Amino acid sequence: MHERVLRHIAHIHTDFPTKFGVPRQSGLVDSLKAVVQFLPEFRSADAVRGLEEFSHIWLIWEFSQAVREKWSPTVRPPRLGGNARVGVFASRSPFRPNPIGLSSVRLEGVELHPSLGPLLHIAGADLMDGTPIYDIKPYLPYGDCHPDAAGGFTDVHRRRVLDVDFPPDLLGRIPPDLRAGLLGVLGQDPRPAYHHDPARQYVLPFARWEICFTVAGDRLTVRDVRTAPSAGENP
Repeated sequence: MHERVLRHIAHIHTDFPTKFGVPRQSGLVDSLKAVVQFLPEFRSADAVRGLEEFSHIWLIWEFSQAVREKWSPTVRPPRLGGNARVGVFASRSPFRPNPIGLSSVRLEGVELHPSLGPLLHIAGADLMDGTPIYDIKPYLPYGDCHPDAAGGFTDVHRRRVLDVDFPPDLLGRIPPDLRAGLLGVLGQDPRPAYHHDPARQYVLPFARWEICFTVAGDRLTVRDVRTAPSAGENP
């Protein structure tokens, strides 16, 4: 059997230096902004000609932090509490025979940068900072949208949205243009699905900050906002 090696064409820049807090699916937090930057070989304005006419695009990317030599035919989706197993091909788990991810994101604009080439400004991504991109395709509503589609076990086990208590003095430490995205991420409950300890404090790395929070019931409370160790001083 002939095997073809896929090449990375770009990387994405997001506010998530680690996987903790990354939305579990694309489009869940539309206010999250990101930029796709092409590798030098693919920095051609011709390659994105006409892309600005589409409102949404598909990103085909690599689960670069989940590359493994072996694979398992079953996985434990977070939506099922991390306890029940389903087939890997009935899930969107990163632990797959080929570590390929697929995300539908909103295209806010195409910038032709003088030295970096085309930059794609997008919203609603569910990728870590630096994730390699394999390909980009336009989203086609007439073929890609299926309003009556069945969602399998995800229809039964819908994830709740938390009420977020973010004290104004702490929220004020976050730049205004990042607040909506951060609030959306917190509302999606970044914790592992099997964590239920109301006394446990979590630390979410986000952009240049660390967001410390606890969760009790359906309420998430931010306890502190501090500068990440490698970020230096806040502006």
